[in-house]
Amino acid sequence: MLRIALSQVTSGEDPAGNLELIRGEVARAAAEGARVVVFPEAAMVRFGVKLGPLAEPLDGAWAKSVSAVADEHGVLVVAGMFTPSDDGRVRNTLLVTGLGRHLGYTKIHLYDAFGFRESDTVAPGSDVVTTTVDDVTLGLATCYDVRFPELFRRLADEGAEAIVVPTSWGKGEGKREQWDVLVRARALDSGCWVLGCGQADPAETGTEVNPKAPTGIGYSTVADGFGHVRAQAGPGPELLVVDVDPEVTRKARAATGALANRRLS
Repeated sequence: MLRIALSQVTSGEDPAGNLELIRGEVARAAAEGARVVVFPEAAMVRFGVKLGPLAEPLDGAWAKSVSAVADEHGVLVVAGMFTPSDDGRVRNTLLVTGLGRHLGYTKIHLYDAFGFRESDTVAPGSDVVTTTVDDVTLGLATCYDVRFPELFRRLADEGAEAIVVPTSWGKGEGKREQWDVLVRARALDSGCWVLGCGQADPAETGTEVNPKAPTGIGYSTVADGFGHVRAQAGPGPELLVVDVDPEVTRKARAATGALANRRLS
C-alpha cells in the first residue's frame, strides 16, 4: 500500500511564491502519512505568462529547493515545472525528486487543441518514465497525455501499477465531463490506478488569470484499474490523500484482460 497525496492548488506567476506554497503543502501531506506528494502541471509558474525567462534546468535553484523540501519530509514530490529547450522553447517537465532520486519527465503530447497551441512555446519530450516507491511502480504523464491510451499501456508494460497525471486543464463546454471520462478510461485501458492532480479553478479564490490559457478547473480524480472513482476533489484548493493498493491493479488486469488480450500494438 502506498499513500499518495494530490495537492490541488492554484499556482501564481512567481516561482518563489509557488515554492512556498509547495513547502506548506508537502508538510501537510507528510503529516497525513503521504509518501508521495503530487502537484499539478505548471506548479512552478502557471500558464498564461512568458515561460522562457522563468524556465530552469532540473539542477537549477528552483528544483533543488523542491528537492530539499522533499528530503526534509522524507517524501517523493512530483511537480510540474518548465525547463529550457535547445531550440529556444521550453519543455513542460515533471520534476520527480526525493527519496534518493532527482529526475524529470517531459510531456510527450502537446496541447495543440481547443484553440490553444502549446507547441508554439513548448518542445515535446519522447521518453517514457517510471519510478518505484515502496515497491509500487509509478508511471508519469501530464495533462493532454491523458487523451492517448497508447502511452498509458506503454507505462503498464514498463511495470507501472499507478500513473500520476499532473494537469492544468482548460475550461470549456464539456471539458469537465471529458476529464472524468478520460481518467477512468485510461485506468481501464492500463489496469493501473490513475491519479489526476489538477490546478484548482482560479475563480474559486478570485485569482485573475489569462482567460485564453488553460489554468485549471479542479476536480482532481483518482480511479482504480476497474475504472471506479476512488476519490475526487471539488473545484477549489484541496488536499486529496489516497491509499494505492497494487493488488487492485493485478486483480483489474486479470479480470478485464485489457492488456493480455491485445491484438494490435
